[in-house]
Amino acid sequence: MVSGIQTIDTNHEDMIHDAQLDYYGTTLATASSDHSVKIFDIRNKKQVLIAHLREHQGPVWSLSWSHPMYGSLLASCGYDRKVIIWQQISGRWGKVFEYCEHASSVNCVCWAPHSYGLMLACGSSDGTISILVSDETQSWRAFRISDAHSVGVNSVSWAPSIDAEFIFNPSLVTTTTNNSLHHPIKRFVSGGCDSLIKIWREDVSSGNPEWVEETRLDGHTDWVRDVAWCPSLNISRQLIASCGQDGRLIIWQSANNDNEIRMMNTSTANNPNSNEIESKDFPSTTQYSTFWRPTILYTYSDVVWNVSWSVTGNILAVSGGDNKFEVVS
Repeated sequence: MVSGIQTIDTNHEDMIHDAQLDYYGTTLATASSDHSVKIFDIRNKKQVLIAHLREHQGPVWSLSWSHPMYGSLLASCGYDRKVIIWQQISGRWGKVFEYCEHASSVNCVCWAPHSYGLMLACGSSDGTISILVSDETQSWRAFRISDAHSVGVNSVSWAPSIDAEFIFNPSLVTTTTNNSLHHPIKRFVSGGCDSLIKIWREDVSSGNPEWVEETRLDGHTDWVRDVAWCPSLNISRQLIASCGQDGRLIIWQSANNDNEIRMMNTSTANNPNSNEIESKDFPSTTQYSTFWRPTILYTYSDVVWNVSWSVTGNILAVSGGDNKFEVVS
């Protein structure tokens, strides 16, 4: 029997689309179709409403907390095409930045690992991805990826901060100290309405940062609803989970990972009659490209909406249209 379940009565006036705990697990933020974001203190199995934020003019789809080294920052996005960054200052929550340059609904937001700097990825139904970056003066710049996914972007997830050389040559771990991790490569994964998963990498070779498509993963037959890059710093075990409208739950593992995945029912992946799954790399990014091997863990009878890794990367939570929540380990 599961123990320690805490129920939160949010008193939202419409459907809740996202709920996110902060870094310490003591503060809960919720997003709703009632156009609002609520923030609760949930310590000691209690719930105290500490903020009710009403700057959105439509349903709020997604939330993301920053790392605490940047203070209490919460990002939200919604149908009104807005990305709003909130901050707690002197105990009060308020809007510190608003981005309104997308042409359609903004469906997802995700903060990058803190070692990348204060950086937020935003995916929109207009097919583009925006990367919002804050500098030392606390001003914000936006970098756009045009035509990231045709029809729209549904999910984004950052790769853990790992030295670029270690990703493609894991043997260096045995001969290099942690002090040598000075070239982390910035990467994230996105999923869209084109049924594709794409991995993006920051290219600074020209002196001006730009985001280039590194790899695309073709394994879903319908919209990709969510992607999640495993946060584990295990160099030889890079994993990405994806789920979609087709009911598939897929784990993608980098080619330098020799560990066989044996979770749930993998018979679909080994069935020669199942749809072919492949990853495609592009010559222009060969230096940093990685081939990914897929395993279909399960094919559900309904849409799978969300996948989420535990902090240690050994547990995967899955939720879908059948109103069930499953934990895979």
